[in-house]
Amino acid sequence: MTNPPPWAANGGQQSHPISGNSDVVRARQLVRILAQQSKLSLVDQTKLITAASELARNTMVYGGGGELQAGLVRRDDRMGVAAVFQDSGPGIADVDLALTDGWTSGGGLGLGLSGARRLVDEFYLDTEVGRGTTVTIIKWAR
Repeated sequence: MTNPPPWAANGGQQSHPISGNSDVVRARQLVRILAQQSKLSLVDQTKLITAASELARNTMVYGGGGELQAGLVRRDDRMGVAAVFQDSGPGIADVDLALTDGWTSGGGLGLGLSGARRLVDEFYLDTEVGRGTTVTIIKWAR
């Protein structure tokens, strides 16, 4: 995604640092609140929170910490939640491998990027070795 998510004007987005386990928990809590506000179904809330948890942990463990920007988004008449995870870590050398189902470098929930991608409606990965990684996810209310 080259453009920022379509942040809802009335909600804006919130930024939170991700540098430790407590930040991962706070990221998950923020996404849960936003998912409820956007009227996602309970199943879709669970999918989004699971994906966000995995990506927050990846940001901390593999990216050396970073930032989450999350908020309500609107496109036409649809409401949803967007979460952008950004780090300045080493980047991902082999994107195809990192997006392979079942592949994990260890330590996370075992979902990996491919699992997180399957749980959301939109998934954008921007990475470069030596520059870091940005992952943007969006889940739309049905």
